[in-house]
Amino acid sequence: MLLLTVLTFPAAAAVQTTRLERSVRFWRHALPPLTTYLALEASSVADEKAWAAAHRSGAEAYRRAVDELGGFYVKTGQIIASRQDLFPSEYSKALAGLTDLVDPLPAAAVLEVVLRECGDVFDEFDETPLGAASVAQVHRAVYKGREVAVKVQRPGVEDLLLGDVRQLKQLAKLARGRTPVDYFVVFAEIEAQLADEFDFVKEAAAMTRIRQTLASNPPLVVPGVVDELSSRTVLVMDYVRGEPLSRFSTVPPKPVGLAVLGALTEAFGRCILGPGFFHADPHPGNLLVTETGELALIDYGQVKQISGKERATLGAIMIALANRTKSDQHPSGRPEQLLKIAHLATDLGVELDETRMPEGPAAVAIWLFDDATEVLPGGFENSELSPNSPAYALTSFPGDLVLVARASVLIKGLAARLGVRWSLAEKWAKIAAAQRVDNKVASVVGRVRFRSVRRLAASWVQGKLAALYRPLALAILERRTSWSPRTAAAAVLPPAASEDA
Repeated sequence: MLLLTVLTFPAAAAVQTTRLERSVRFWRHALPPLTTYLALEASSVADEKAWAAAHRSGAEAYRRAVDELGGFYVKTGQIIASRQDLFPSEYSKALAGLTDLVDPLPAAAVLEVVLRECGDVFDEFDETPLGAASVAQVHRAVYKGREVAVKVQRPGVEDLLLGDVRQLKQLAKLARGRTPVDYFVVFAEIEAQLADEFDFVKEAAAMTRIRQTLASNPPLVVPGVVDELSSRTVLVMDYVRGEPLSRFSTVPPKPVGLAVLGALTEAFGRCILGPGFFHADPHPGNLLVTETGELALIDYGQVKQISGKERATLGAIMIALANRTKSDQHPSGRPEQLLKIAHLATDLGVELDETRMPEGPAAVAIWLFDDATEVLPGGFENSELSPNSPAYALTSFPGDLVLVARASVLIKGLAARLGVRWSLAEKWAKIAAAQRVDNKVASVVGRVRFRSVRRLAASWVQGKLAALYRPLALAILERRTSWSPRTAAAAVLPPAASEDA
């Protein structure tokens, strides 16, 4: 069926613009508002009206760049549109329609890719896409009676998007010190993550792994993968019927919004503080409210793995934040409690201007993970847009945690839209405490297993097993090594003869 459809269409021959051409076109849009902002910053008479006019002009310029160039600029616009509490309202309004408004590929181009990668295997295949994004578009299909979603990568998109992100890094470098967040660090992390987003085999593995992490009492729906049909450029998965949060014309009804907040908070807490592997792009277009009222999380092209040490320190921060004792005298917690939080944040790599120490790192932790209405220590304000935001005082933020922070601020942004007080730390502290218990149990089990190995090693030394293995057994008893095929070989085989022999 697909073969006949492809043969009746001329081959798609879209010509990609070169990186240099796209660079010139991007800076044509970016330079005028950048110049305006720099002039206003240097002016001693600029007022709120002048800044509002500059924001409108800048937002319109970025929207024109997105409409003309697409690519990674669309993904950046999605982030801006979803964070009304982080960016000036002029930008959020101008970019609000970007999440689902990317022109789809011609049907012939899509079907050609699907035929090449999967063969003519689908009982049904809807040529009109369910949605089109900067990297790929998704079509509904039926495979062996199973309703599926088929994600098809846009030909040539990898080279295009990597060029785009480099232009945004250059713009962020020019704006360093003039924005509440060092966006150069953010874009550098996204650039590193972007390469994996073009490999749908990795995305399928990520989806399966997160689905397994949340398998016990799942807080949200993670689609299952059809492995036999998935490849680097095509991903076939369960079809989930639902409405993206980005398509809600107004703020979702409060019961729906609270259910979404609860599901997102639990899912990300379990993933980040558990295995440390999590979805790194939870913007409203990737969140579906299903027909049964459940929340589904789709698009696993951006994921992140953080280390065990980072997970343990993050968990300790959540517990310390949740256990603070607040009073009129100490609205953010007792000094010794704040100092502990500051030390933990510093251990993660959070650094501020020396004049804002020692409270600064604690203020960053509260700003990212606790109630947005709370007064911050050190005289900081809990608004990303305020010149007195702790983000302005940051001199270093760990690159590995940029996407943890992004997930946090997206969840807090939804809470702000709903007008509810929401503390991630309070919810995640319970997950962190449970994870500590699990880790202790695993450690005890590991020690029991090691004792069993030592007993077996003792029996080997006593001659109950072949003398050939005694060197390895002695090494285990002395805790110099652990079992592996390599250590076994090293223990029982003679050393290689030297060249002088």
